[in-house]
Amino acid sequence: MSTSYTPNSRETYHHGDLRTALLDVADRLLDEGGPEAVSLREAARRAGVSATAAYRHFADKESMQAALAVRGFDAFAAALAEAASNNSEEPLTAMGQAYVRFAVARPGRFRLMFGTSVAERERHPELLAAVERASVGFRSAVTSPASSDNRLAMLRAWSMIHGLAQLIIDGLLPGYDPEFLARAVTTEK
Repeated sequence: MSTSYTPNSRETYHHGDLRTALLDVADRLLDEGGPEAVSLREAARRAGVSATAAYRHFADKESMQAALAVRGFDAFAAALAEAASNNSEEPLTAMGQAYVRFAVARPGRFRLMFGTSVAERERHPELLAAVERASVGFRSAVTSPASSDNRLAMLRAWSMIHGLAQLIIDGLLPGYDPEFLARAVTTEK
């Protein structure tokens, strides 16, 4: 006579979409402590699963951070596109404000997206594609067609807006309104 095995409730726990749940938790970790706070082990613990379960979805910490950066760049692209479509007369100004607003609202996410936490970006083609999606609208707001002068104009504008966003989230411009500063650096009046 064979005995039947009845697993305990922990073994039968079904999470649903564990990858998404881990990314949601890791996104909260980003908000709490920036890219350094994100770990597979902590995301798994907070999601209520074993660390081994997390490794079934992400090869390593960098892979999880790359997936978070993809989410960030997709949200960033949407914010820039919405800003440009709501202000077709001054798309660069609108996108500059959206850029700064995005950084101020989610500094941990912004630092992950533009920082060095994902050191080997070429290992993550989905991240490279997300970066490209986010930059297309910004490039077109700055200039078209793609002459070398236009590429330099885009680089100048991006450098100013990105540098401003970084200065603000690093606390180096206290007392200034980020919206006002974003308008000031993107308006040529």
